[in-house]
Order: sequence, then structure tokens, then C-alpha cells
Amino acid sequence: MKSFTTTLDVLNSPIWGYHLPIPPEIAEEFKIKGIKRVVCEVNGKLKIHSAILSSNGYYYVLINKQNVKQLGLVKDEPILVSLTEETSKYGMPMAEEMQEVFAQEPEALSYFDKLTPGKQRNLIHLVNKVKNQNSRISKALAISHHLKEVKGELDFKMLNQTIKDYNQLNK
Repeated sequence: MKSFTTTLDVLNSPIWGYHLPIPPEIAEEFKIKGIKRVVCEVNGKLKIHSAILSSNGYYYVLINKQNVKQLGLVKDEPILVSLTEETSKYGMPMAEEMQEVFAQEPEALSYFDKLTPGKQRNLIHLVNKVKNQNSRISKALAISHHLKEVKGELDFKMLNQTIKDYNQLNK
């Protein structure tokens, strides 16, 4: 684990915004060990599963607007950050509901395992971010159904419709 103090900063990007700069010597230490994904603990209150990103020797982890607001982070105020290696199979933990759906649907799991790591994490995040257990189950079932239907050729527009359809069924 590596801990350091940093400040909230904003990227000049239409897509990405808030991020937490990482001292180069700490980022390089992770890089030398081949560690790309980390668990970033912010002020001892929130853990974010993220990649160490870089641009011209500037290293950082992204933090979304919701987390910034939740933690009350303010630009240029000190923030305590701890980084540890992310060791889960998919680069972030998978909700139990999604694990159970895949345990019962090996064909869907097979398609899921053939997706790129980024697409896998995207689907995991879709389920993880839902607070209600029944909604997590419904979303995991929709993802499983979609993966089987399209034989692993993920189509997010179709997936979103499938999720909406499953949500309607479970109302």
C-alpha cells in the first residue's frame, strides 16, 4: 500500500473531469511491478477501483462527480489517498447477484469472459451501482440474456432496451 496527500484537479476534457494526481515516484513503482489497476481509498471513506492513468508523465486516477460531491471534496484542498493493487479477477468486484446469474448461465459467462476487460468492467459496474437487490438481479439477468442473444457481440443500445424490458417485467 502506498499513501500520499494530493488535491482534487479537473482535466481539460469534454468526457473526463475530476481526478486525483499521483506522485510520479509512486505511480512508477506500481508501473515497474506491472500493476495497472488499483483500489484507491479516498480520505479513508471511499474505495474506488480504478486504473492508474498517465499523460506525458502526469499520473492520476479518475473520480466521478457523484463521489466528489459525496465526499465533499474541494479543488486544491488536501486529500489523503491510499493505493493498493486491485487483485480481483475482473479488475473490480462483481456483485453476488451477477456471480449467481453467471453460475446458473454458463453460456452467458463464457461470452462474458471473452469480452475485453473494459467491457467486462462496464457490465459489472452497471450491476454494482444499483442499490436494490432485486434490481441488481434483474439487471444481471438482462445482461446474461443479452450476451446469449447476441452470442457475445455486445450492443449497448440493444442491451439498454433489454434492461428496460426486464425492469418492466419486474414491476
